[in-house]
Amino acid sequence: MHVEAAPAKVNLWLNVVGRRADGYHLLDSLVAFSDLADTLEIRAADDLRLTIEGLGAETLSAEPDNLVLKAARGLADAVGRKPQVAFRLVKRIPMAAGLGGGSADAAAALRGLVRFWRLGLPQADLLTLATRLGADVPMCLLGKPSIARGIGEELEAAPALPRCGVLLVNPGAVLPTPAVFAARRGPFSPVQPIEAWQDLPALVEALAARGNDLTDGAISLQPVVGEVLATLRRSPGVRYAAMSGSGATCFALFDDVAGARSAAASLPPQWWRHAGGFA
Repeated sequence: MHVEAAPAKVNLWLNVVGRRADGYHLLDSLVAFSDLADTLEIRAADDLRLTIEGLGAETLSAEPDNLVLKAARGLADAVGRKPQVAFRLVKRIPMAAGLGGGSADAAAALRGLVRFWRLGLPQADLLTLATRLGADVPMCLLGKPSIARGIGEELEAAPALPRCGVLLVNPGAVLPTPAVFAARRGPFSPVQPIEAWQDLPALVEALAARGNDLTDGAISLQPVVGEVLATLRRSPGVRYAAMSGSGATCFALFDDVAGARSAAASLPPQWWRHAGGFA
């Protein structure tokens, strides 16, 4: 058996900088990864199968073709073998939450199968396969702080992130990504130069200068997102709070994990939360 972690993606800033002729928006985003992660177990089998446990398992199990299965078929086709594996996916990342859970799981399947099958596949080929599965899958495949551009598939390494506490909060609201983009108003943002941040205050300054261009649109669709942000920004010791991706998950940064855990304890009980750090 092989076990692969699938860390949650957090968009620390997200700017919409243009739009392609086919309607896809062009982005500039700093992507990081949380210590919150799904777990994907891989075993040899006579066929291809997937069992899902944990958060949202009942809904995900009803999907006709999970991204994990698509990843396995795509990789098997690329290397000329049958996808004879049994997956067990343990979900901890909320669904449709702006944390890239499905993309993270697909990326974990690709990484895990390369190791499980002992493939010598070049990373460029693996990234091509990842791009076919979705715009977020390549960044999840790399699993490192990155600047994502284009529709998310153009990646470059980001400066190292300072140690800090990270609190993720989701109020349980549903925010389909296309609807959030459609609700965005105003001009496109400029692409700003990237400079290394030496500490948490410098990172916070960079984040505050950019923000998340989808926030107002998300709040117009689900006002509870504004309530989450207002609550996080009132938390003792908070350094910065914003929405991740297209929502509805929001994040807050603290000096340490203890600060994030303290803030988590005071949140409304119906809100999902995770207090930890960056992976």
